[in-house]
Amino acid sequence: MNQTVNIDERRRISRIVDRLAAGDNRAAASEYAHFVKLYSQQVLDFTVRMVSCRADAEELAQNAFVKAYRALEKFEGKASFLTWISRIAYNESINHLKRRKIRLIDIDEASIADSDIADDEFSTGNEERIRLMEDALDNLPPDERMLVHLYYYEDKPLQEIAYVMDAEPNALAVRLHRIRKKLLIMIKEKEYERAERQRFA
Repeated sequence: MNQTVNIDERRRISRIVDRLAAGDNRAAASEYAHFVKLYSQQVLDFTVRMVSCRADAEELAQNAFVKAYRALEKFEGKASFLTWISRIAYNESINHLKRRKIRLIDIDEASIADSDIADDEFSTGNEERIRLMEDALDNLPPDERMLVHLYYYEDKPLQEIAYVMDAEPNALAVRLHRIRKKLLIMIKEKEYERAERQRFA
């Protein structure tokens, strides 16, 4: 997702809106196909990370494009089209997860508050630590996993992530801090279990 607003994108969207207003739905749909072709894979990748099931993710991605098309007149150009539709895809995914009663926020406040894990430990470790980190990420609730992925793997600024997730940047910074500690607690538990198995092997 690119927060930079593309002038060509804005002009293209403006043309689509004008054609829809004029009742030229075929020309509008043909013009909109540009965005579908350009961003369909990225939006699908986004929804797959949120819901895991590819069939559900494909439906959610398609729904996001349909909803975006129907709401193009609301596109204000404050973010790129991809960032804007990612916000729609995020909301679609969250609603899907709520309907399926899949947990969204599951941070053990007590264990995190009582932990003495240094925040900078998150960025250190060997290959085994990296593998354990990947396993721990898979065990996070979908919204936490997406937050970590966007910030650390896609290197997105908090301001952009906040737009997509409809949250305040400062609130997301606090959540990231807590999620890092949560991940490290999970990793240390696995490392302790492995050490105990080796000790008694």
